Amino acid sequence: MQFGIFTVGDLTQDPTTGTTISENQRIKNTVELARHVEQVGLDVFATGEHHNPPFVPSSPTTTLGFIAAQTDKLLLSTSTTLITTNDPVKIAEDYATLQHLADGRVDLMMGRGNTGPVYPWFGKDIRDGIPLAIENYALLRRLWTEDVVTWEGKYRTPLQSFTATPRPLDGIPPFVWHGSIRSTEIAEQAAYYGDGFFHNNIFWPMSHTRQMVALYRRRFEHYGHGSADQAIVGLGGQVFMRANSQDAVREFRPYFDNAPVYGHGPSLEEFSRETPLTVGSPEQVIERYAAMADSVGDYQRQLFLLDHAGLPHQAVMEQVEILGTQVVPELRKIAAARKPAHVPDAPTHASRLAAAAANAETHSTQDLEEVSR
Repeated sequence: MQFGIFTVGDLTQDPTTGTTISENQRIKNTVELARHVEQVGLDVFATGEHHNPPFVPSSPTTTLGFIAAQTDKLLLSTSTTLITTNDPVKIAEDYATLQHLADGRVDLMMGRGNTGPVYPWFGKDIRDGIPLAIENYALLRRLWTEDVVTWEGKYRTPLQSFTATPRPLDGIPPFVWHGSIRSTEIAEQAAYYGDGFFHNNIFWPMSHTRQMVALYRRRFEHYGHGSADQAIVGLGGQVFMRANSQDAVREFRPYFDNAPVYGHGPSLEEFSRETPLTVGSPEQVIERYAAMADSVGDYQRQLFLLDHAGLPHQAVMEQVEILGTQVVPELRKIAAARKPAHVPDAPTHASRLAAAAANAETHSTQDLEEVSR
């Protein structure tokens, strides 16, 4: 099972000091955070994509390319690539380039984003959100899997004998997760293609998450990609930890109460009961997240949001240290002990390349047998 960190890259005032760091420092903190994620033995670092204040990650491939040059094993991903407002041609080329730079340590999560005004900024209509996601992704797959593409759709100009460059590394496109909180059409899309489904359930009760993941699993099996429990599932999460749970609550409360997204709403206690947010000791986090599979089945990726709501960078780095040294080692043991042998691990470039080679060898053997007959 893969464990990692995702960032939304918000630039939020620290409510305890009244200070806000610069965009420059926020971006550099993100790079330092990613390096530390690798150093403590976590698997994945993912960045969001936003084009409006108070967020800074408007160019994920630039940031991830810089991080790739400073890491060796870390899998680089996105916690949203806007499939609706980005041109599929540009996505195909940008992420294939990143693949080459990172020696295959790349996948990405397709999503529609959570900021309505982004659509007209890029010449799109939010009312077309779902159809855009479906059409653009269908084109993206062709751009990655076909050397020459002739295509015509509704939402962009046609393509005539077009080749996206560079071609995917080793002929293997980046693995795609489809991120959605509430859209059943996106769960259906992930299942149709046999891709991953990431339910970033940080604001939702587990009952909702259970329903969405169950739908995806059923449809994954329906489309013949394997049994329902073999579907590729990822979840989001939020934690804040100290050795003493009371200290964690006391330290985190002002950040929660004033956060741009959930501040001034439900109390910290209410929010913690209804969502995966866990503020307490490492032991409490282990217990809470070890139980996630009881609701959604054995899953392949767990990402945590840590660096948000104006939390000081030093506190965030301490959270990564606790997660990597105390929490994730225990969660790995629990996940490994309960996962059936037929449930796959999360796909990587290496595993998909090996599968493609094995498939090619099987077909070659079958062809030889056919000739001999």
